[in-house]
Amino acid sequence: MPVTVKPKQSLGQNFLVDDNIARKIVREMVLTNEDIVFEIGAGQGALTSHLAQNAKHLIAVEIDGRVVAELKNKFSQNTVEILHHDFLKISLISFKNKLNQKLRLVGNIPYHLTSSILFKFFEERTAIKDATIMVQREVAKRIVAKPNTKDYGILSVFSQYYGEPKLLFNVSPTCFYPKPQVISSVLHIKIREELSPDVDDELFRVVVKTAFGKRRKTLRNSLLYLPLTEDKINKVQTLDLFLDKRPEQLTVQQFAKLTNSIERVIE
Repeated sequence: MPVTVKPKQSLGQNFLVDDNIARKIVREMVLTNEDIVFEIGAGQGALTSHLAQNAKHLIAVEIDGRVVAELKNKFSQNTVEILHHDFLKISLISFKNKLNQKLRLVGNIPYHLTSSILFKFFEERTAIKDATIMVQREVAKRIVAKPNTKDYGILSVFSQYYGEPKLLFNVSPTCFYPKPQVISSVLHIKIREELSPDVDDELFRVVVKTAFGKRRKTLRNSLLYLPLTEDKINKVQTLDLFLDKRPEQLTVQQFAKLTNSIERVIE
């Protein structure tokens, strides 16, 4: 696919130019004519052209005004909506409510925005059915990592708590313009319909982030940095649950159990 605009480094643009990879990504999504697809960063439309043919409705978001007019001219059908917007500032929940249907997300994600975009998925998960995203391979390995490995961390726990991530395939730098200096990976994340109802969502995120903020320390020491009063920190220290372990040793379920225990003692 020919590139007609100069990629902006400030936007982290590496345009997908291999049509075979675009087809493969869309094929992996197994779209039906009932699906509403939300594309993150349409770029010059490498994925958009295949998505438009397979979805009931496509909303393609692009922050770069240089290509928006081109996209609107190319995809003028009623079933395609091109938005000139910053994805991180869009309310996915409002789209889900307006369309009365959960969204299927897809995109070639700028490397420097991967964490921010993933956290947005988790924050607005009630609006999302699943996400098929292309990210840097090193980040993909962290997302699917298991406990007791060096890649296991905050992204692993959050991705596996809120969803079911699966690594689909790797993509060579030669499939992009300009060529990135890293290999990319395509991931599928199925968002969980339900979470454990007795786990405080906000506290869970705070516990996980605090624990991995001092990942070389045991939880007994790292949880001293929880944003709680000294009295409540002291109560947390009385727990006999997992506190002598390091954060990478805990499973996602154990982090949920730890959160429950912390919530009970600080009430």
